[in-house]
Amino acid sequence: RQNFSGVGYTEANYLLPGFIWVAVALIIAALISLLNGFFLRQLRVLAIGLAIPLAVYIVATILIPAYVTSFIVRPNELNREARYIEQNIAWTRRAFGVDRIEQRSFDAETTAESFDLQNNRPTLDNIRLWDWRALKDTLTQIQAIRTYYDFTDVDVDRYVIGGQKRQMMLATREINSEKLPEQSRNWINEKLIYTHGYGLTMNTANGFDAEGMPKFVLSNMPVESTAPEVKVNRPEIYFGQETNSNVYVRTKRMEFNYPQGEANNLTSYQGSGGIHIGGFLRRLLLSWALDDLTKLPFSDDVTPDSRALIHRNIRDIVDSLAPFLVYDDDPYMVVSDDGRLYWIIDAFTESANYPYSKHYQAGDKTINYIRNSVKVVIDAYNGTTTFYVFDPNDPLIQTYRATFPTLFRDSREMPADLRMHVRYPETLFKAQAEVFTLYHTQDTSSFFQREDWWSIAQQVSLNQQTQQQEQQSVESYFVLMQLPGEKAPVEFAEILPFTPAKRNNMIGWMAGRCDGDVYGSLLVYTFPKSRLIDGPLQIEARIDQNAQLSSQFTLWNQQGSHVQRGHLLVIPIGHSLLYVEPVYLKADRSPMPELRLVVLATQDRLAFGSNFDEALTNLFGETANAPAAAKPAAQTAKTPAGAQPSPSPTPMPAQNAQQLVNRAIQEFEEYQRLTAEGKLAEAGKKLEEHKRTLEELKKITGKP
Repeated sequence: RQNFSGVGYTEANYLLPGFIWVAVALIIAALISLLNGFFLRQLRVLAIGLAIPLAVYIVATILIPAYVTSFIVRPNELNREARYIEQNIAWTRRAFGVDRIEQRSFDAETTAESFDLQNNRPTLDNIRLWDWRALKDTLTQIQAIRTYYDFTDVDVDRYVIGGQKRQMMLATREINSEKLPEQSRNWINEKLIYTHGYGLTMNTANGFDAEGMPKFVLSNMPVESTAPEVKVNRPEIYFGQETNSNVYVRTKRMEFNYPQGEANNLTSYQGSGGIHIGGFLRRLLLSWALDDLTKLPFSDDVTPDSRALIHRNIRDIVDSLAPFLVYDDDPYMVVSDDGRLYWIIDAFTESANYPYSKHYQAGDKTINYIRNSVKVVIDAYNGTTTFYVFDPNDPLIQTYRATFPTLFRDSREMPADLRMHVRYPETLFKAQAEVFTLYHTQDTSSFFQREDWWSIAQQVSLNQQTQQQEQQSVESYFVLMQLPGEKAPVEFAEILPFTPAKRNNMIGWMAGRCDGDVYGSLLVYTFPKSRLIDGPLQIEARIDQNAQLSSQFTLWNQQGSHVQRGHLLVIPIGHSLLYVEPVYLKADRSPMPELRLVVLATQDRLAFGSNFDEALTNLFGETANAPAAAKPAAQTAKTPAGAQPSPSPTPMPAQNAQQLVNRAIQEFEEYQRLTAEGKLAEAGKKLEEHKRTLEELKKITGKP
């Protein structure tokens, strides 16, 4: 049966009673065997006793259920199964937490007034233009500093900067001792000197400097901050996502901290993490446990006061402490108010045995129940690990808390400066979105007939392994925005668009809320079914079909570089949708993407510019009231048909016709040069000036 999960009409009324009859038959067979063994002692009687339960099993659990299913249920399947479908819908929604989703309607209007740009300026100012893949490549080139530092991941978070909540992107600089130069790969360097990573970068999600590079809040070594609200006082990272080897600290050798001029800045571990090495016998036992018998017992650099830091990978830490929990694949770094660095990992309780609930694939296993019951905080310097319970009503975590009462703390005990950075976990959000595509409907008939089946929207994305563009499901993404119908100016949320099954137009979108008292709640906005709303694939097609963009992409891809298109974001603005896609140019010899274009679209218009404000002005005209912003060098755009460019200043009138002719020739030559260089925005403005000059010449000479 494919329409729903759990017990159905046949199972409830025939199969389960059939098993009862089988149990009775087995009891009868056992009595016959006993009587035969003590009194009759005939093989024929024993055979009859064994045949009875076998016959009952075949008839009661195979033949009768098959007959009922074929001749009673299937001809009237909806009527027979309605009660059980209702149970499956209710229990699946409860098992995955989608029964708490609040649904609202969203008009998705197309008029410029519906965007209400002025009142939604905080949302516009926080639209993410840095695609995490492009940013990671760029950071590796300009902020890794040394080859043995790695940026494992790029995370999105929010921080208060200058009194305003801003969306930030953070990348942690971890050490990878395997990337040390070959001549430096020895026991002393790997175990005593190169012991930790250092600091992190933080940049605004939509900020670019004049060269198209990130606009940093935190950067460099030592860590420099451009905002007094965010500082890093303890930048050393001894515990991380890729910190896998054990090391020895507080030795006679000073540890490498960060490069500084021709010398290096050195440090010595002052934290409480690790195991005290102690005397020779303790050292010998530790050497045996760490498989380091040839070096550690005989090292003069290691003293009784030294400490061994083991289990430094944060996943190893949580798996060792609470192996019964399931952990999110995307831990993220948080900078506390006192300048310390902490990892936050979302942890889940899962089950595959929740009654009536449909099973879904989760990694390498199937589940039919999930809760984000715990958030784990790990100090990146000391390794101190704390488990905070965020869903005390989950029966599984209640059992674990009763079993391990000292392991878990209440969520109210989490420090406020860390609590403000918790977010809706991607693993849970993805599972709930997948469930909601089918279980958003609670009408039995619609559910059975699959009349209103949704799917997660599709987009064209770059496969990191094959480096080929292919169609993939849209990844959920974090935004800092004002949710429609909410009073808060902006809030941090994770959103994902939906389309009808096997269709490309959008039908709705889901938001997982992350801030304050509304943390953990889900909103789903549904679009009118009477109108078709473009989905991500349709916007991608419009971008591909734009003649100016297509020719520019082709030109760039032929000049020793290639175009890298970021993820298409669907951002609700006011009562409308704004589609945003950043476009980067990546040189073949240097994998450092630079922002070249920002493409914006609505339901009926498309425009682009060298930065977001220029694209917004090209899309809406001067009504956008976009402030001037620094443009990356050599970045250009051209306004497509249907979008009005910013008017150019009217040139001073020429003194005579010859001057106008000369100026027209110069303008046309300049237009040709700019077009050849790919500076389409400037070329378009120059062409407009050329046309005005010709009009002025026509007025003076009276000739076309």
